[in-house]
Amino acid sequence: MITAGLPMPLAVVIPTLNAAATLMATLDALNGDEHVVVADGGSTDGTVGLARQAGATVVMTPPGRGSQLAAGAALATEDWLLFLHADTRLGAGWRGAVERFIGEPANATRAGYFRLRFASDRPEARRVERMAAWRAGALGLPYGDQGLLIARCHYEGLGGYRSLPLMEDVDLARRIGRARLCALPAEAVTSAVRYERDGWWLRPTRNLACLSLYFAGVPPRVIRTLYG
Repeated sequence: MITAGLPMPLAVVIPTLNAAATLMATLDALNGDEHVVVADGGSTDGTVGLARQAGATVVMTPPGRGSQLAAGAALATEDWLLFLHADTRLGAGWRGAVERFIGEPANATRAGYFRLRFASDRPEARRVERMAAWRAGALGLPYGDQGLLIARCHYEGLGGYRSLPLMEDVDLARRIGRARLCALPAEAVTSAVRYERDGWWLRPTRNLACLSLYFAGVPPRVIRTLYG
């Protein structure tokens, strides 16, 4: 069990690509005890400088979220890994939820994810959140914007993130298995910019189409072309 007041054996791995507008809010929501590893895919907007100023370890990688996540995890040495998107900040109570999950021995072969919450007051956001909760719980398919907490040994035993241009989160979730995925009692508050831009109906529809193509066996590189 974790002793209160001591740092968690936790590395937070964040893939970035021109994420200067959101990264600091993501980092500020952490407590500072965690080892933060930023895996940058070639940002040109000052993301790398901001990450270093905040005390994060930075590793430069080719662009591609799967390869970036894998590179960040390989650099970290902690017993537990928390993968987090650069436009997602953890909500109140996240630390206690993580500590309790890590402190339960049975969770060494499980993985946790957070409840999705969009940084938007629109009712359409609540609808998409409910859809995400159903997808994660019923199908065992939490997306990367919900974060992923997993023991290093379990992560490595599963083969880790693969260098996929898309669906790297779904690919790993399928290897973990629905029965070994657990919803954590805290929120991952994610930027709504892409949904506001693309539409609260159109973007989820496009995401569902991409997921269907993936399950039908279409290569992720082809889906990536369609996804944009």
